[in-house]
Amino acid sequence: MAKKILHRGKTAHRGSPKATQPERDAVERPHSGRSAKPPPLRRRHAAHLPETAIVRIVGTDNDGDALARPVVWENDQGPPPVIHMRPEQPGRAALAPGERILARLTPDGPGHYLGRTIKRISETPARILGVFKPGRLDHRIVPTDRRSKAEWIVPIGGENGAKDGEIVLAEPLPDHHRLGLKPARVIEVLGHMGDARSVSLICIHTHDIPTEFPPEAIHDAEMAEAVPLGDRTDLREIGLITIDGEDARDFDDAVFAEPDGSGFRLIVAIADVAHYVRIDAPLDSAARTRGNSVYFPDRVVPMLPEALSNGWCSLRPHEDRGCLFVEMRIDAAGRKTGHRFGRGLMRSAARTTYESIEQEQDRYPHLYAAYRVLIAERTRRGTLDLDLPERKVVLSAEGKVLSVAPRARLDSHRLIEEFMVLANVAAAEELERLHQLCMYRVHPPPTEEKLANLRTFLSALGISLPPGDQVHPRDLDHVLKMVADTAEAPMVNEVMLRSQSQAAYSPDNIGHFGLALTRYAHFTSPIRRYADLLVHRALIAGLKLGTDGLRPEDGAHFPDTADHIVATERRAQLAERDAVDRYLAAYMAEKVGERFDARISGLTRFGLFVTVSDSGATGLVPVSSLPDDFWQFNEGEQTLTGRRSHLVFKLAQDVEVRLVEATPVTGGLVFHVMQGMPAGKRPRRPQ
Repeated sequence: MAKKILHRGKTAHRGSPKATQPERDAVERPHSGRSAKPPPLRRRHAAHLPETAIVRIVGTDNDGDALARPVVWENDQGPPPVIHMRPEQPGRAALAPGERILARLTPDGPGHYLGRTIKRISETPARILGVFKPGRLDHRIVPTDRRSKAEWIVPIGGENGAKDGEIVLAEPLPDHHRLGLKPARVIEVLGHMGDARSVSLICIHTHDIPTEFPPEAIHDAEMAEAVPLGDRTDLREIGLITIDGEDARDFDDAVFAEPDGSGFRLIVAIADVAHYVRIDAPLDSAARTRGNSVYFPDRVVPMLPEALSNGWCSLRPHEDRGCLFVEMRIDAAGRKTGHRFGRGLMRSAARTTYESIEQEQDRYPHLYAAYRVLIAERTRRGTLDLDLPERKVVLSAEGKVLSVAPRARLDSHRLIEEFMVLANVAAAEELERLHQLCMYRVHPPPTEEKLANLRTFLSALGISLPPGDQVHPRDLDHVLKMVADTAEAPMVNEVMLRSQSQAAYSPDNIGHFGLALTRYAHFTSPIRRYADLLVHRALIAGLKLGTDGLRPEDGAHFPDTADHIVATERRAQLAERDAVDRYLAAYMAEKVGERFDARISGLTRFGLFVTVSDSGATGLVPVSSLPDDFWQFNEGEQTLTGRRSHLVFKLAQDVEVRLVEATPVTGGLVFHVMQGMPAGKRPRRPQ
């Protein structure tokens, strides 16, 4: 399940986990050491927008509010301005990526606007994604977007070869003010709803995720050659190994550890993507447009062509590969005492998996010894370790959901996380030392409003936080430890998660609250994140490691690039979550009428959201299906209370539910709760 607090973890090919990004649970109090500050950035001013304009939703900001760009924009005007849309009125659906809006715009600083919805114009979208249903007189398209209630009518001759149950892209036809369903014609057939590819295809097209690389980018990737040793540091005799998921094909980081006095010497080597992806080249343009790779249970949409992501930029065992590396030293307490960056040539000694290395820890005693002191240091710092289980969707070759099981959380996952956190901190520190531009990974502290809501919620449980707005992650983690192994633990973890801001990218450093670090930058995954590639280029320029580093004039684009890659990250998160929802709906469709143990995962005025305990499937319990009563919603306490019955539903409460509807096309699930229902009306559990 996607986590709002922090960035999604590194994930291997075909959706298996690489490692949950350590931002989810690593925290440190800001230290007092001073570092040189990079020169101030000047945001490039974009041309002015009119007071009202048609805009397109492209993602969400740190607080989950929609971000938009103008639909009409000429390239010679410079980078398009960023429009921060105000939240919709209560009762209206949130703005979704791809939606077009007539908005009222108010300037909010150079290159930024505040937008307020005047009218949604998605009634006539540029295209329609849905399931084709043939008829005798005409055909229908059932939209895959659960917010779109109306079907579309396809006149005879407009089906373009589509067959029953196939996923199609269509475009609206002129309706000349006709009554009833609006007409459309099929422009592309994507596949059958039952195919393994259909669910991810729906999500890819719904969220406008680019899937085709320009021919020039493909050509450049296929013409790539091995990196010569030249002036690089020769690391080929060092026992660097990769640790990835079982079905991973892109190995972009390798690790090594050995004793060093009373501490350890660590090396983290990362694929040298900057050597192959040159600034302003077709590969660079394609990578920036995508912003990141996107992972689904059945496929990956990579940021780079396969010839690089699974080829020259993959640290395959026993093959020479170019890399950027950082050599770090830590003392016996796990504190970093020094680091050194370089450009090298490495040869992975082994390709291991999380599961295999967990069973063979004795073969790598230094890695695990270093990991244990790093964990001790993290504990000393104080970490916010939310207990929010993630689930893995396992598919058959035909795309049928075989199982939905919790993802294993092994020491080998945490080992990689700790090594990567240390390398990312070193990268940010090094760029500040060099007075070099840096694309920071930032995480704002909770807003005053969210912190106030958290205090209100915790006070009902008899738990208090330190006064003022100087709450540290250690304080929040202390609360989690207080309620661990109690009935309230799931509820507190859910509310704690919702109190957090979202992590983002920025050339302006505000620190990382979740990690409690004063400086942090993503350095370890340039194959799948454009931000990491920018950090590599900045290090190359600052350390004079080549001619393919960041140029002085590139800093002018950093603010706009940050906004863009934050939007593509949000887009990927939404698409990945939508895919899991649809697979789970398909999995649950055969279980309509059955009863399940579940937990309330959200409350609103219009009903409850419940999550099934064994599968993690989440659906809605409409308030209209609750026992006849006047239901009062308390946002601060996160409760829904019947005025007459005094029946109370609260966040993370265990409930028994019955599945009444499952719609794989949209990913929608509808449940009814058994609490409050007369015993005679309760269906029996299947024997």
